[in-house]
Amino acid sequence: MMPNALVVVESPAKAKTIKKYLGKGYSVMASVGHVIDLPERDLGVDVTHDFAPNYVIIRGKAKVLKQITDAAMTADEVFLAPDPDREGEAIAWHIADHIRRSAGKGKGGRKAKGKAVAAGPRIVRARFNEITSHAIKDAINNPSELDQNLFEAQQARRILDRLVGYRISPLLWEKVRRGLSAGRVQSVAVRIVCEREAAIEAFVTTEYWSVVAHLEGSVPPQFEAKLLKIDGKDASIANESGASSVVNELKGEKFRLATIKKSERRRNPSPPFTTSKLQQEAARKLGFTAKKTMTLAQMLYEGVEIGSEGAVGLITYMRTDSTRVADSAITEVRAFISDRFGVESLPDKPVVYKSKRGAQDAHEAVRPTSLSYPPDAVEPYLERDALRLYDLIWKRFVASQMKPAVYDQTSFDVEAGRFLLRATGQVLKFPGFISVYIEGEDEIAEKDEEENPTLPDLKEGEILKVVEIDPNQHFTQPPPRFTEASLVKELEEKGIGRPSTYASIMSTIQDKGYVKKLEGRFRPSELGKLVNELLVASFPAILDVGFTAQMEGELDDVEEGRRSWIAALRDFYTPFESALSQARSTMRNVKREQVTTDIVCEKCGNPMVIKWGRHGEFLACSTYPQCRTTKEFVRREDGGIEVQKELQSDERCDICGSPMLKKRGKFGEFLACSRYPECKGTKSIGTGVTCPECGKGQLVQKRSKRGRIFYGCARYPSCKFALWDKPIPGPCPDCGSPVLVEKTRKGGAPYVACPKPECGYKKKTEE
Repeated sequence: MMPNALVVVESPAKAKTIKKYLGKGYSVMASVGHVIDLPERDLGVDVTHDFAPNYVIIRGKAKVLKQITDAAMTADEVFLAPDPDREGEAIAWHIADHIRRSAGKGKGGRKAKGKAVAAGPRIVRARFNEITSHAIKDAINNPSELDQNLFEAQQARRILDRLVGYRISPLLWEKVRRGLSAGRVQSVAVRIVCEREAAIEAFVTTEYWSVVAHLEGSVPPQFEAKLLKIDGKDASIANESGASSVVNELKGEKFRLATIKKSERRRNPSPPFTTSKLQQEAARKLGFTAKKTMTLAQMLYEGVEIGSEGAVGLITYMRTDSTRVADSAITEVRAFISDRFGVESLPDKPVVYKSKRGAQDAHEAVRPTSLSYPPDAVEPYLERDALRLYDLIWKRFVASQMKPAVYDQTSFDVEAGRFLLRATGQVLKFPGFISVYIEGEDEIAEKDEEENPTLPDLKEGEILKVVEIDPNQHFTQPPPRFTEASLVKELEEKGIGRPSTYASIMSTIQDKGYVKKLEGRFRPSELGKLVNELLVASFPAILDVGFTAQMEGELDDVEEGRRSWIAALRDFYTPFESALSQARSTMRNVKREQVTTDIVCEKCGNPMVIKWGRHGEFLACSTYPQCRTTKEFVRREDGGIEVQKELQSDERCDICGSPMLKKRGKFGEFLACSRYPECKGTKSIGTGVTCPECGKGQLVQKRSKRGRIFYGCARYPSCKFALWDKPIPGPCPDCGSPVLVEKTRKGGAPYVACPKPECGYKKKTEE
């Protein structure tokens, strides 16, 4: 009998791939993410009645939810198949609840052979770790019930984040400025960045010296040995005079090769990727942000069009903290290694990796779904960055099941009077896994010993010839600022957030202006430092790293059914409400603070004061609002401040003809007359692109009533031409359009396109 079933997923791309595998009798629909959530503008949580949530249909999702519900009413069975994690369980739970409520009201009742059926369809959960034919059919043939514990864990997390965000954020609006926000996890991440910056600022650099001898034995080559001990104690040379004294003394000594040690060193492969390790490695090797990595990984997981085969899911589920791999995948990769690299590269038994302590182990590690799709075979079907990420995942997985790399390592201990020097060298004996993949490093520390490519074949007791002795100056270095990779690593090690949240944490702390990324490293902004200082002082428990990690553990307990979600929230909320009440009266009111400077207002001669605004600190006349003069300033290294010079443009004011200056306002940069406030002429900053419709005006950046940026003709309303995408001078090589536009793909890769839909011209920006 032909099945009559509805399968609901959250992604249209996933729906397309799954439909191909299930065939007739199965209707596959996408919810396009969450459809029901807490209200956008209200707290939506009744804290006096066991934190009861007030769920509402998300704006814009009523239509898709009705379509799913209507389809469910005509189906015998509904398979809810969003991602197999907390978020996916919440999507499934809300859709199931809505279908059951609709069935209970008798709306859109099912029909079977023309007769109305009172009861709703059977609703079950379908979970799969990869989007392949076998995995999908197995999930449909072996469905399960919805996991109430998993849903309640996600619900508790959502309510917890809502309580923190919606209770603390208004306080920041009152004390600092509107638009600021606080978050249970994001604020802790900002604190970690701020504390690292404080450690860097407090770091005192210390000078130290090393001594390296260039030596020669009875056979070549020359080699280098580093001073290791003086009188049996670790060598410590504080300054140049000390180094010179050691060098002079060494020149008078005989250098004897006292000890030769030879050993075999093995370097083991890294396990296949977990979510956090994938984000770290993609940041190190590919320069991807965590957000970009997860966007591309989602695409690879949901399915990519592979020629005549159609959509194919190339990797397993990318949100996981487990290194576990299915037996079938182990069998496949071992056969691949034996065939491609030879049996000498294959371990006798499969390599088994232990997941870190506390890992949920709900899903496999991130790996290719099949080795039948090597990177070179799918290259024509993937964008450049998606291919690079897939190549990383592929090679890491294959390497994880290969033999270790083997090195022959040799060390020489050289005696010279009361001094001991050491030289080390190693030669690769067997490449093993490194012929496929080598893990990247965050920071390459300075080696304690001089590393030689290889050491000569000498004998113990030989007297060595001294070619040269070099003293080298060094300085201790402060702890490095966090990169995308090292911050993810820090969050993971401290138990802050979960793998699925790292990407959003990185994006949020930058979008809010609390942290800036300069030269690939995170630095707190002045606003970030201020907000962190206020929150740590008023909410020490909420901002405590250990407390946040403990809350993550309690949410895991809810997921495992060991703890009630209501009890977990109650234990958190009681002290939080007390701290919030106290903060309302004790937190610094930065809005009212005015730090007077020695800078004088050029308009009225009164001193200027430091204030906080939308874009951070700025200077304002102390007589405001009588005098509205403002200036941007920069802080010098000595702690003082100076006015930032205003950039003069080539534009002239349309009102008085004076030069115009670049200014920053509520909606970004704009041009203002240099005679302000006598003349209040302003202009939008032009793009340098002539309007293709009227051929006279320049396209300028504007902002819609809803705050969205667009580009329109400067001659508006005479000319109403407008574009949503940033214009670039043409012409289009295909249709001759005088204007092209810059767009961004889903994965974050920019490209240039023709604005005319019928043309379809596209070009990568790097070409």
